[in-house]
This record gives sequence, structure tokens and C-alpha cells, in this order.
Amino acid sequence: EAFLQDPSRDPWAEIGWVRRKKVLTFFSFLQSIFLPQGYPESVSTDYLAYQFWDTIQAFASSITGTLATQAVLKGVGVGDETSTVAAATVTWILKDGTGMLGRIAFAWSKGLFADVLNDVAIFMEIVAPAFPGCFTLIVCTSGFFKCIVGVAGGATRAALTMHQARRDNMADVSAKDGSQETLVNLAGLLFSLFLIPLVVDNLLLTYALYALFTILHLYANYQAVRAVCMETVNRARLHLVLQHYLKWGEVPGPAVINPQEPLLLGFRQRLKITLGAPLHTVASR
Repeated sequence: EAFLQDPSRDPWAEIGWVRRKKVLTFFSFLQSIFLPQGYPESVSTDYLAYQFWDTIQAFASSITGTLATQAVLKGVGVGDETSTVAAATVTWILKDGTGMLGRIAFAWSKGLFADVLNDVAIFMEIVAPAFPGCFTLIVCTSGFFKCIVGVAGGATRAALTMHQARRDNMADVSAKDGSQETLVNLAGLLFSLFLIPLVVDNLLLTYALYALFTILHLYANYQAVRAVCMETVNRARLHLVLQHYLKWGEVPGPAVINPQEPLLLGFRQRLKITLGAPLHTVASR
């Protein structure tokens, strides 16, 4: 009755305001779960772009990982009456043990090298059932590669967290990254529930999906790395800074140097040191 008697108050406007308030409350709740406190001021300017592409690559990697798991389980004898539990257990132990050696031996690996290696490892697991005589060797090598990826991923994630945290909030940034990763893995799991029945007995579809999601994974990884503008100096960036300074006589900023940094170890330029060079040659450079 109060609404009807007061023409200045529109009941539909009141309902719309309540709905907007609920929507805003819901989005605030999601932000508190998945974004660092104080976002966007509390993180680096490249945070959103990197996390977007990182989410896509994580989803693609989750799908290819599911395809690989299905292939490995088939290879160790799941569903085969002639295989034994002991044989499957030994194969799995050898696979994990080889991977532990990889963690120790290749702690230096980083960059896109690790992502490429991850896709190679998944491909090896997918094709392993096609070579039963070499199955154990293939999955052990795959486990070795995957553990190298794990070491490199942990080191890279720590460096990125330090870069993204701008208010001494590394713990918060790391926790929210974990929440985002969990959500992506959950989405990948739900998608896999519909995908697995289609690929169980269809090798052609399995290979096609692997190729599709691997391309997506590598592309998203490339875009994610390119989106980051690191403000610290490593050997590759120092080489580019010195090269730019000697050529143009000015110190370039991070936005200039980061796009030029090679992403694969094999494509990085090496410094050429010449002993006993004439003074006029040094001066000309």
C-alpha cells in the first residue's frame, strides 16, 4: 500500500535494485575467492592477461592428461583378464621411480622447453599401448619427462608470483592462483567425463583430440609468456639491454626488452668473446 500511495517510489525499480545488489554480492564473493585482495592495484599490470592464457593452457593440458591416463591404464592391463596386478604395480613403480631421477637431474629446465616436454611426455603415454613390448620403457621415459616439467613449473611459478605481488602479498597471490587452477582442473574433469566414453575404442579420435588440445596448449603458453613483462634482469635480458645500449646509446625499459627475449633455450644468442681485439675494432662497436 505504501508503494501505491507514493508515486515517487517505483516497486519495479526497488526489485531491480535488489537484484543488482545480489548480483554484485555474488561477483564480490567470486572475486574474494579467485582474485587477490585489493585487485587490480595489488598485482602487476600484466596479471589478468597472463592468468587468462594460463587458464586456457591448464584446461588444454588437463584434457590431454586425461587422454594419456586412459591410455596408460589400458596399457598396464585394466580390462585385460590376462594381466596381473603385480605386473601393473611394477610398471607403475618403475614409472614413478624414473620420474624422481628426473626431478634431481634436470632442476635447470625452464621456459617453454618444459611445456614442449610435457606435451611430448603425454604423446608418449598415448601411443605406449600400441607398443606392448616397449610399454614399460616408454611410460618410464614419459614419467622422467613429466617430473622435469614439475620442477621447471614450480620454479617458474615462484618467480611469477614474486613479479605479480605488489603489496607484499605473495601468499595471497599464490593462494588465489591455486584456487583458479583447482577450478580449471574441475572444469577439465567434468569435460573429460563426457569425452572418455567417446575415445575408449577410437584411436583416431584420441590422436585428433590430442593434436587439437596440444596446439591450443602451446599457443596459450606462448601468449601467456609473452604477456608477462618481467622487471628483473637475467642473462638473456642483460644481453639484450647491453646490445640496445651499445647500438642506440640508451637504456631500454622492460616493455622494450621482454618481447625480444627468446623463449626456447636453443634460440638464445650467445656472447662472442674475442681476445686480443684491436682497439679501433672495440671503439667502432
